[in-house]
Amino acid sequence: MNKNCNHFTRKRLVWIPLSILFLIFSTSIDISAQAGVTPEHIAKMETVTGSVISDDGNFIAYTKSVPADPYKENAPNQNHLFVLELENGTSRPYYTQGSVGSVQFRPGMGTITFLAQRAGDSTRSLYELPVDGGEAVKLFSFERNILSYYWHHDGNQIAFRATDARETTSSPLPYQADVFEENQPQHRAYIANVASTNITPERILVGGSVYELGWSPDGEKLAVSAAPTPSVDDSFMAKRVFVVDRTNRHIIAEINNEGKLGQIEWSPDSQRLALRAAANINDPIDGRILIVSARGGVPVLIDRNFQGKYEQISWTSDNTIHFLASVSTSSVLGTIRADGSGKQTLFRADEHAINSFSRSATGLISFTASSPSHPAEVYLMDENTGAAPQRKTYNNPWLNQVELGRQEVVSYETRDGEFVIDGMLIYPLNYSQGTRVPVITVVHGGPEAHYSNGWLTAYSMPGQMAAAKGYAVFYPNYRGSTGRGIEFIFSSQGDLSGKEFDDIVDGVDYLIGRGIADSDRIGVTGGSYGGYASAWMSTYYSDRFAAAVMFVGISNNLSKWGTSDIPEELYLVHSRERMWESDEKWMDYLRRSPIYWVNRANTPILIMHGSNDTRVHPAQSLELYRHLKVRRPEVPARLVWYPGEGHGNTRASSKYDYNYRMLEWFDTYLMTGNRSAELPHWDAPVPQRN
Repeated sequence: MNKNCNHFTRKRLVWIPLSILFLIFSTSIDISAQAGVTPEHIAKMETVTGSVISDDGNFIAYTKSVPADPYKENAPNQNHLFVLELENGTSRPYYTQGSVGSVQFRPGMGTITFLAQRAGDSTRSLYELPVDGGEAVKLFSFERNILSYYWHHDGNQIAFRATDARETTSSPLPYQADVFEENQPQHRAYIANVASTNITPERILVGGSVYELGWSPDGEKLAVSAAPTPSVDDSFMAKRVFVVDRTNRHIIAEINNEGKLGQIEWSPDSQRLALRAAANINDPIDGRILIVSARGGVPVLIDRNFQGKYEQISWTSDNTIHFLASVSTSSVLGTIRADGSGKQTLFRADEHAINSFSRSATGLISFTASSPSHPAEVYLMDENTGAAPQRKTYNNPWLNQVELGRQEVVSYETRDGEFVIDGMLIYPLNYSQGTRVPVITVVHGGPEAHYSNGWLTAYSMPGQMAAAKGYAVFYPNYRGSTGRGIEFIFSSQGDLSGKEFDDIVDGVDYLIGRGIADSDRIGVTGGSYGGYASAWMSTYYSDRFAAAVMFVGISNNLSKWGTSDIPEELYLVHSRERMWESDEKWMDYLRRSPIYWVNRANTPILIMHGSNDTRVHPAQSLELYRHLKVRRPEVPARLVWYPGEGHGNTRASSKYDYNYRMLEWFDTYLMTGNRSAELPHWDAPVPQRN
């Protein structure tokens, strides 16, 4: 359920060893630092969310996610715009009055454009800034929010997306009912010349809801992806690619793609398209590369046997594609020919998790990456020289005042001998080899997701916060995870909670066998599919787990099918069968549900859920809670709702509250190993601000 995990859950030049790079990076750390990471640190943590380098290689525009003060405002993070001038290395804030999106350099103009809704704006509009700074000027607005935009190479025309207007009620009542999944406006696409004195957008004549757009380099065509409806299920599983004529805006070619789709990229000669997409309709991810003629046809999968996942692609010549890929816990930047041959690694990062990249015409590459010692920052690499990437931004100065637990990649064999599983382990601060400690197992969502060897601490991931308290923290990439190729990700289909969750327990046994984990003090947490795992470990495997924190998780696979917004995705890339086809299948899905095994439950469990979740309905948490309270009332259990939150918390105060409750629960039941301890007070243990 990629969609289940979006919130929680995404290299070889001749280069200086990473150990030396980290030594260089850490020279500013205070050697007298003693305190570890706390929830207060995470509540103020700033993260670089993306970067784009100018075509001449002189500037990098990047965005930084800045949280609200949880004591003052329960608001989402804001995305602020900064610009790094590479000649002098200075970085300056360009727009911090609100959130920006879709930052781009305007072709031929040397300016920076972005989307924002400023004070006085009725909609999200397109703004422009000089590259050397100044006041942002509104370039174009539409009667509804601009969702995304794409520059024509002339720097004057844009293609953009916006929703239709919703129908309004004709009822005379002073009230309007919410009619479920009806009156959902389609996402439309338009072309507009923003250099005109009289801007008149013209709609691109593609039916359904439009998601991706891309101008051909010759400027005469657009590649467009569209799904029949704006439903989440269709946006995942039913997008098709069309080629549209710029002049009359009609479809001139159709691409016979199927399954998930993440990117459409034109070859420089405008003759071919590269798709970052699924291998077929049953592929859980859009992590493959497919090539197809711009005149239409069936895309051809290249590099079929790649044991990884393509995260981003970009043509740099008529036959060369630059890519970012995940390979198990590592990240790789490289190139590949359009026929799948000549694959080369430019940079392999075993201790960095790269999120995205941008390449200039001069061969400079900017990318954002985190490491085990810091959240995401901006890096610069010159593919012409082979020199090591250089870190260019330094946020979160509090990191200079704290100690961090050591983080390493671990690998172990599954009990059936079919796979070797990779994951990360964070040791407690000042860990002494041979000492057995409590372990918190953090399970990613999806299951089509994975953890990379980067920064692994957030409001819902205990990471370094738990290490500071004396826990080890374990992040297993169980079968069905991404970054390991097609066979590995398909291996968990049709086996919900089966071998995939056994893999997690095998990882715990591996840590016990190494003398690290205390077998009586094993905990588990995770969101979405990771919440499903947390519920499973606290029921079916309850004898193995001393405490659990379940977040937006699944407890009943029967009702999950009837309440989620992705029923077709669940069928096509997870179950591969309809559970109502026979009585046996109904029972099998019930047996794969944590509520079925509540009679085994002896694990104290804290259950938390956003009240507005449409992916995993809040009733999933309520069902498990009710079964526990009725059938196992002696087992400590608590259910917490987060009003206004969906499939994962997005607002400052609700994230802060979650963080404290999670850590308090583990301190009460896991650190002590006492499964019978009294429930903590119902109120969150958030400290008063001095």
